[in-house]
Amino acid sequence: MAKSDIDRLYKILQKPERLIVGLMSGTSLDGLDIALCRIANNGIQTEASVLKFESVSYDEPFKKEIRKIFAKKEGSIEELCLLNAEIGIIHADLVLKTLTKWSFPKENVDLIASHGQTIFHSPKRLHQLKDYPDATLQIGDGDHVAYRTGIITVSDFRQKHVAAGGEGAPLAHIGDYLLFSSVDENRVMLNIGGISNFTFLPKNGDVNKVVSTDCGPGNTLIDALTRRDFNVAFDRDAKLALSGKLVDALLEKMLAHPFFTENPPKTTGPELFNISFIEESLRKFNQPVSSLDLLATVTMLSARSIADAIKKICKEGAVYVSGGGASNPLIMDSLRKLLPGLAVSNLSSLGYNADAKEALLFAILANEAVAGESFSSTIPTMGKISFPA
Repeated sequence: MAKSDIDRLYKILQKPERLIVGLMSGTSLDGLDIALCRIANNGIQTEASVLKFESVSYDEPFKKEIRKIFAKKEGSIEELCLLNAEIGIIHADLVLKTLTKWSFPKENVDLIASHGQTIFHSPKRLHQLKDYPDATLQIGDGDHVAYRTGIITVSDFRQKHVAAGGEGAPLAHIGDYLLFSSVDENRVMLNIGGISNFTFLPKNGDVNKVVSTDCGPGNTLIDALTRRDFNVAFDRDAKLALSGKLVDALLEKMLAHPFFTENPPKTTGPELFNISFIEESLRKFNQPVSSLDLLATVTMLSARSIADAIKKICKEGAVYVSGGGASNPLIMDSLRKLLPGLAVSNLSSLGYNADAKEALLFAILANEAVAGESFSSTIPTMGKISFPA
């Protein structure tokens, strides 16, 4: 790190607004979300907009490499080491290619906010090893991103959350609170990615009353079944699930898992909700279930677990949905039926691109890391800074 790097960072934090590229790659492993964001001020004065957005799909060989170690208790340490660098390099190259596509000079970008790729999420509630703390691991080294792009990079956000006593997830509540709090209504900011999670924002604006929690599976079980049983990446428009029938007794077997009865806040991941979870549920059910009926039931598991979690926290107000699940009509229609006291709509109704939300929220975290001040004793400043030089 050179003095010129510190000088550059100091000039960035003195600006009234910053241009930040937010990067997000979720547990669905679909690809990299890239959002060019304009963020002014910090803390509760934050104002943010998405200027450009692109979701770049990963090619199948790259997905296959990640899946070798993703959410697995055992695997190759060498592959983990190599992918930490490789993901950083690939993400950097995708940023440069996308900026070129947008005809946007990289010199005009102040920061990159890089979430990285979650490889394993292991809260104490899951590993249950008394001598070990909560833990989570995201790879895609920030130094590689910074060096290859020439842009100061903020990454590895979740570690400070764990160090401060959290579980490393979900982190959306910080950006949700800064951007979407309303004095007119209680709001539930729901994201349905691989795992579903939400932030409850009370209309009184009390940051200490904000609740952020995972609900359970979002798209992860649905995608796992469509890949295994139908050889497609995902159930577009829920056409497959709508062709099947809900098996109520099997759904109740799945919902009997202890995770669903735990009180929020709580976190989970594909380490729990995977094909093994489905197969174990089927063994307990001990009756034949067709592939289409199984997919319909797993889709309803996502909707029911989300609705049940929300009802524990909020019974009236509005739910704004982002993530891939917002495009699943079966999940959305089911949520509207299961949450009669809440108006359920896409995040776009608030003027934000639902697909870009997570990348935007990590851009906000990067903005807080370099230019923010602590606005809550319960929310630490997160992110590690990598310089290009």
